[in-house]
Amino acid sequence: MLWKGKNLMKVCFKASRHVRTGLVALAMATAISSVCVPVAWARDTANSGTNDLIAQLLDRVSTLEQQQRDMRGEIDQLTNELQQKTAALSKQIADNQFAAQANAGAAGASTAAAASTDTTPKDAAKPTTPDGMLASGKAALQKKDYAEAQSDAESALKNAKGAFKVDAQFLLAQSLAGQKQYRQSAVAYYDAYRQAPKSGRAPDALLGVSASLLALGDKKASCEALSKLKAEFPTPSTRVAHAAEVYAKRGNCE
Repeated sequence: MLWKGKNLMKVCFKASRHVRTGLVALAMATAISSVCVPVAWARDTANSGTNDLIAQLLDRVSTLEQQQRDMRGEIDQLTNELQQKTAALSKQIADNQFAAQANAGAAGASTAAAASTDTTPKDAAKPTTPDGMLASGKAALQKKDYAEAQSDAESALKNAKGAFKVDAQFLLAQSLAGQKQYRQSAVAYYDAYRQAPKSGRAPDALLGVSASLLALGDKKASCEALSKLKAEFPTPSTRVAHAAEVYAKRGNCE
């Protein structure tokens, strides 16, 4: 169609060169104008409409791209701010809990440290066997000589096996809790549970984990230890059940 329009324009141009003066020239000029002028106008109008449409589309695409860049920048900024505020809030909560709960949880951890029901004889000489060192450590624990109890427990652990090893590990946890080394006692209590998760020591070990974490101010972890205790030992002894209830209230466990 465009090719035909160009050819027709050429014809119109050549014809106009041969127009002469007078009536014949006027008639020919009129005929040329009636054909050539509409063709030129139609071509210019079509080109102008196409150019306007392309310009509008390009402008729209440019606007959408800019909006997308702005939106991505806002999302990145909000994400960074959220991460920073979350980290700061977590640190502040941990610091506040540690300061507020350390003294309150100390009594609970000390109670767990004295939870052993075994009786131990008094030995005049320092024992050398694992069971002898274990008995000596329990006697020291009852006298609240926690440093001596820790030393005996660590010595017993070097050669103890089976149930003696579990008892020595539990004694180590008790001695650490008695010295208010709650982070170490939490780990020691959990090691005692892990070594014999189905033994009679396991409920007391989980209870010790909860008490130590509560003394550290970590209520969430303390409640998780109580939940594990409840799930694995739904019918614990009266003593363990009562202690778990006390720790649950202190930790605001659900």
